[in-house]
Amino acid sequence: MITATHLHAMIIHFPIALLMAGFLSEVIALFTKNEFFRNASFYLLLLGAMGATVAYITGSYAGEGIEEGPLKAPMDLHEQAATITLWLAIITAAFRVIIFYFKYDRKWTRLVAIVLFTILAGAVSRTGYLGGQLVYSHGAGVELALPDFSDTSGEK
Repeated sequence: MITATHLHAMIIHFPIALLMAGFLSEVIALFTKNEFFRNASFYLLLLGAMGATVAYITGSYAGEGIEEGPLKAPMDLHEQAATITLWLAIITAAFRVIIFYFKYDRKWTRLVAIVLFTILAGAVSRTGYLGGQLVYSHGAGVELALPDFSDTSGEK
């Protein structure tokens, strides 16, 4: 059965990849002045922000019920980082959409966009790191399936 924890684990890698590829594309566009990379970064940012929203929602459901114990502090850190990342993704995407919609592409708007995207990429990295720590250091969401040693018949 697919739980919220499984769903979060399946979904989360897409917005991470989309946002980081979008940031890389933005950096390439900055240095090459190539419109293809500028457009690619715009669409990757939009898709990544939508994916981050879905990942945040599934993560909220996956973390439900952890009110105390050893996972509470790392879970709270990850949740705080995810909230910051989600808002940065929304703000960065909204800024780029406004520039696109009003056709107000100026040097200062490009500078603001790259600064926002840089901060967003850092936030994505931090949130991903904290999520990895939850799983690999603290065992969050890991179901340990040990063999049944009480069965002495030798049959499985």
